[in-house]
This record gives sequence, C-alpha cells and structure tokens, in this order.
Amino acid sequence: MYKDKMENRTKEIDSKVCYLYNTLRKCISHIIRLKGGRTLLAFDSFRMEEGVPIYLQIMRFVERSIAAGTARDQEELPSRRTLSAMLGVNPNTVQKAYRLLEEEELMESRSGAKSVLTLDERKVRDVRTKLLEGEIAVLVAALKETGSSKEEALELVARLWDREGGEL
Repeated sequence: MYKDKMENRTKEIDSKVCYLYNTLRKCISHIIRLKGGRTLLAFDSFRMEEGVPIYLQIMRFVERSIAAGTARDQEELPSRRTLSAMLGVNPNTVQKAYRLLEEEELMESRSGAKSVLTLDERKVRDVRTKLLEGEIAVLVAALKETGSSKEEALELVARLWDREGGEL
C-alpha cells in the first residue's frame, strides 16, 4: 500500500513542472526536468538589474541562454503567469518580452499550448552575433575614451584571449 502511494506521488511530480522559489534571493533556485524528454528553460540564474526594463532583461536572458547553448530548439518556456509569479512582475511584462521574442522568430506560442523556442543554426548564430556586437561596442567605446589605439586594443584582446586558464 505504502509503495503504491509513493509510486503515484512520483508519477504526479514527474508529470508537473515543480519550482522551488527562494524568497531570500527572490529567484528560482531549482527546476525539476520533465519526463518524456521535455525540458523547460530554467530562470534560476535570472537576476534583476536596476535601470533596465524588465521585459528587456527577460529577452536578454533568453537570448544569452540561446547564445550559450543552454537553451535548445523546442525547449519550453514557463507560462506567462508562472514566470511573472516567479519573478514577481506583472504578467503583461512577461507577455511583452514573449511577444518580442515571437517577433524575432525565436519562440512560438499557440493558444492553449506551451510556448517553445524555435531555433536553427542561423538563428543561434544571429543571436550570438547581436549580443557580441553589443558587448564589443561598449568595449570599443571604452578603449577609445581611454585613448587606446586599434593596435593596442587588439594586442590587449589577444593577450587576454591567450591567458592560461582563460581567466581575466
């Protein structure tokens, strides 16, 4: 009898997405993966930044996950209500981020169905290029402000690139 109850509980847990919300850090610290090969994009490392609209932060988080390879094609995203509850934001904020991701053709949502990432090699490459260009533009501006020449900047990048262990 006890064994049957435990097996039923395990089946219930495996058929639902379960979240552990950390009230101190105000973030999700763990997501249980689903049975049947389905996966859900984890927002456990999501951190809010001051001065940046939250919908842009959600978009950037998804894009960085795509660029890093931690988000894959057909991976589910949390529902709008679930993610808004997890992050403590208005559901319309999540809706705006998801709508913009749909406009960029990085995800697809259907009424009554899960929202999933729709990725191919070209989209992943485009996202990676977009993110890197933004980061490099900030670096180039800082180097120019400090009076560094192009040659000095390239030498610095090469030296940091080749540094043993890859640590900066």
